[in-house]
Amino acid sequence: MEFAAKIRELEKRSKHATKLALTEEATKTSVVLPFIQALGFDVFNLDEVVPEFIADVGLKKGEKVDFALKIGGKLSVLIEVKPILMNLGSAQYSQLYRYFAVTEAKLAILTNGREVWFFSDVDEPNKMDKKPFFTFDLQAHDEAQVLELSRFQKTSFSMEVILEAASNMKYVTAASGYLKKQLTNPDDEFVKLIGRQIYDGMLTKAVVESLRPAIQASLDDVIRDRIRDKLNVAFRPEAEAPERPVAVEVVPASDVVTTEDELQAFMIVRAIAARLINVERITMRDAKSYCSVFVDDNNRKPVCRFHFNAKSVRYIGFFDTEKAEERLPIEKLSDIFLFNDRVEAAVKQYM
Repeated sequence: MEFAAKIRELEKRSKHATKLALTEEATKTSVVLPFIQALGFDVFNLDEVVPEFIADVGLKKGEKVDFALKIGGKLSVLIEVKPILMNLGSAQYSQLYRYFAVTEAKLAILTNGREVWFFSDVDEPNKMDKKPFFTFDLQAHDEAQVLELSRFQKTSFSMEVILEAASNMKYVTAASGYLKKQLTNPDDEFVKLIGRQIYDGMLTKAVVESLRPAIQASLDDVIRDRIRDKLNVAFRPEAEAPERPVAVEVVPASDVVTTEDELQAFMIVRAIAARLINVERITMRDAKSYCSVFVDDNNRKPVCRFHFNAKSVRYIGFFDTEKAEERLPIEKLSDIFLFNDRVEAAVKQYM
């Protein structure tokens, strides 16, 4: 939790620097040094953090990499910094690449104060990989990514564990990229791969084209089912809850159907609330005529309700201190963002 709090503070610094840090030096001071500090290194101790690290590389003399991090006197990490407004995808980091080959460091970091790219030598020993095995966005990340970043703290730093994770993450990242592409627009080879399992005849071009929409729709169904499974705790019917101050509708669990609109509305409320508390604390219980959103899965901590069953109009409801509900009409799901203040006010009561 302490590390997560440090990352939240870095998120604020990074966003602020995006507006004001116009140079590489400003990026170092405002974001990168605090980032190194968040990882547990003493930025004022040259035995741990060496700025402007120099190592002669062949005919290249006196070149510098921005920071070198040492653990137990051993060079462990090289860091190269770019201005926060520079896109890392277009950045040149030849010094980092060359230094990696001639030093004992097995971990290299490229950052612009927003994105942090981690490199190692997964593909070929002593040669820095061309692609990072892990990337972290200081301004847009989730809890799983923060947990992964915590591996790189000085107190828990283990090069063996990091290298093993780097190898795994490299292939996970590649596989994720491929699957995301197929989810958006499955190519012929992917359609044929699935088609061989579900179609008995010859997979002609016409058959492939006819199967493509069905396979894409099935992928969407799988993703929706996975989301529902991940959130199964949040989607317990209200009938399972004991009596609480907020009145509940008691119906058989089998009569409760969570619609796609209700799911999307819940995710919007979660996104709003995530700015204030851990998103996992925001849960939803579905009833037959409405869905209730709570903090901590507790009827004493209501956030709002969705009333989406009417054909002509939908409502979102908020509760006052006496648990009396006020229903407000919405035309489309994105209108929920118009009630940011109401959602945040409800959540703040339970913080």
